[in-house]
Amino acid sequence: MAKPIAFIPITVDFKADLRRRLEEAPAEHAAALLAALDVIEVAHREGILDLLHGMIGAKDTIAAQVARYAALPEGIAGIRNLLTAAKILTELDPETLDHLSRSVVNATHEHKREQKPPSLWQLARRANSEDGRRGLSFLTLLLSSLGKSLKD
Repeated sequence: MAKPIAFIPITVDFKADLRRRLEEAPAEHAAALLAALDVIEVAHREGILDLLHGMIGAKDTIAAQVARYAALPEGIAGIRNLLTAAKILTELDPETLDHLSRSVVNATHEHKREQKPPSLWQLARRANSEDGRRGLSFLTLLLSSLGKSLKD
């Protein structure tokens, strides 16, 4: 008859392992610990820790207010709009958005430098340039899509 193999599980002292890791942590993670302490110091100096402490203390009140607002039709519409806006932002190419923001800033500076409004001829020349036609094409596509969505 077969004899069972004696199995003796190895006992692991988890507390001793945690103590050892805690003793080694300052040497292994000195830079990270110093950076974390700097962040905590700035948060304390700026009052952010007090704000967090107050929010934690008032968590039930805050949760009740958020739940009350979220149950309102305006709250539901706001949450839906926020999710839709987030979806739109995730579909935009970051580089295109960066170029667009730079273009808006440049156009704003150019607009401020204009002493008087451009004539209709100057506006037509701008619109007839390659970049102007590209921008007008984008705007007309956007307007067409907007009109189509309003029809549905």
